[in-house]
Amino acid sequence: MTDPAMPPFHIHHPDGAGTPVIVASPHSGRHYPAAFLRMSRLDARALRRSEDCYVDQLFVSAPQRGATLLHATFPRAYCDANREAWELDPTMFREKLPEWCNTTSRKVRAGFGTIARIVSHDGPIYPRPLPFSEAEARIRACWQPYHDALAALVADSVARHGCCILLDAHSMPVPRGRGAQPDFVLGNAWGTACSPQLTALVEQALLAHGHSVARNVPFAGGYVTRHYGRPRRGVQALQLEISRALYMDQDRLAPHAGFAALQAVLGDLVDRLVRYGDLLGQQAAE
Repeated sequence: MTDPAMPPFHIHHPDGAGTPVIVASPHSGRHYPAAFLRMSRLDARALRRSEDCYVDQLFVSAPQRGATLLHATFPRAYCDANREAWELDPTMFREKLPEWCNTTSRKVRAGFGTIARIVSHDGPIYPRPLPFSEAEARIRACWQPYHDALAALVADSVARHGCCILLDAHSMPVPRGRGAQPDFVLGNAWGTACSPQLTALVEQALLAHGHSVARNVPFAGGYVTRHYGRPRRGVQALQLEISRALYMDQDRLAPHAGFAALQAVLGDLVDRLVRYGDLLGQQAAE
């Protein structure tokens, strides 16, 4: 069960009326419930390898720049907010899962459902099957409140500004021995979750700082991007994957000397998104 003293998410609102820009980090949570650690066959360090470590801190200046910052406190290995609510692997549970669970998705087959079966190369998280009640408790205590909060922020932005720009922020590990990897990957669900103009704006902002950028490969956008991105309704969603090599030591799981420089780059990106969001808001009001 989750710690009742720890809320499942934090929202950092900008001063004043704010802007239509929301930065969300569903995978940077690092509060590991003691009961979860006891039931896992992996130690906390191994479990942390699935985190988007420090992504919330990379965007810490977003509220000062006019954007809303939302980030989960629960870890991805405990409950994944970038999946459907009931995207579950039937081999993980003692009982037969309800028919309304999604048990056949690509992510489930890979071991990365709403309740993950594995942590990358460290293998299975649990030594034995879980009761379905454990999944229910986590989804209702973590996934649902996070998405209730995100949906409310999106709806409020549309009501206030006539539009919403949702930047769903993640980080990606750098596999050893697999050649060059871009610094950033932009996932717009193959052009369905946001306008070409927004994708180009983010791409150009990052290229201007000398970074390499790819689109949709290998990350085209997860549940958040695909579920919330509705450009025709004024809601644009873009997934941003950040190479961990830019800001952290992947072995020590600690920020390195490049952290502050990347914060500055992402602060500039938020500034540009805020200006673009203001322009969209003006157009929506006309």
